[in-house]
Amino acid sequence: MAIQTKLHPRNQHAAGYDFERLIAQTPELAAFTTNNPAGQTTIDFQDPSAVRMLNRALLRTHYNIDFWDIPAGYLCPAIPGRVDYIHYLADLLAGSNNQEIPRGRAIKALDIGTGASLVYPLIGQSEYGWHFTGVDIDAAAIRSAQQICEFNSLAISLRLQSDPENIFRGVIRPDDAFHVTLCNPPFHSSIEQANKGTRRKWANLRKGRSTKLNFGGQNAELWCPGGEIKFVARMVEQSVSFADQCLWFTSLVSKKDNLQPLHRILTKAGVADYKVVEMAQGQKTSRFIAWTFIKKNQRAVFANGIGA
Repeated sequence: MAIQTKLHPRNQHAAGYDFERLIAQTPELAAFTTNNPAGQTTIDFQDPSAVRMLNRALLRTHYNIDFWDIPAGYLCPAIPGRVDYIHYLADLLAGSNNQEIPRGRAIKALDIGTGASLVYPLIGQSEYGWHFTGVDIDAAAIRSAQQICEFNSLAISLRLQSDPENIFRGVIRPDDAFHVTLCNPPFHSSIEQANKGTRRKWANLRKGRSTKLNFGGQNAELWCPGGEIKFVARMVEQSVSFADQCLWFTSLVSKKDNLQPLHRILTKAGVADYKVVEMAQGQKTSRFIAWTFIKKNQRAVFANGIGA
């Protein structure tokens, strides 16, 4: 598969940030802007307040979200990369729909680890009209997500996962059926590894030796025992129990080296098919894996039956 070098063609941020338009919609953003050496308008991405204000402006301008905020210290996601995931999921679902992107509330998506920001449901609902169910183990994150929904009159379902060892168990109910699940799993295996990764990232960006966690983040958002590979492996293991309740299970995979062991894990789980979808933002390459237990010749019927 060819490695992508640009954002998805439907990504509204493929040409960069239009600060003039953003400031027109959110004047408070102007106080956080500065000029880079090339004379272009930007913000200080090491400043959590600036990043939060930029996200507020992006969500208001591009996705019709009038109110958006998160509690201090919670993960403030980079919007363009999150948008790419949603668009590539739409392409994935189109493959089971005569290459036509399915739209509307009949399309059911399950967001694992939706976070205080609720960013995937906000984008997916705005771009495609899908109905989202957001799940998180953090009660404060669920409260924040609920507040965003209430202020913007959004019909997004939210569920608290009471057992941190479970991913799908306890939140997928017997009468549930989903077209797709999505997840941005905790990448690191410890807080020390998370801090080390952040220092390396800022050094690569030539931003000095900052110890700030990039875009913030609570422990559960950044790391878990065993790191990304163990989390996704548990996800695959639990997905077997819900094989006939979801068309496509998916998860971001930050480390390319994790793909080979995940291939073995998916094969052992007896999936009918799986894919690796490459994405990119500038010099950064990311990807997600998608797997299904539904045979190819049954996927269109399965997808059309959800919510019918």
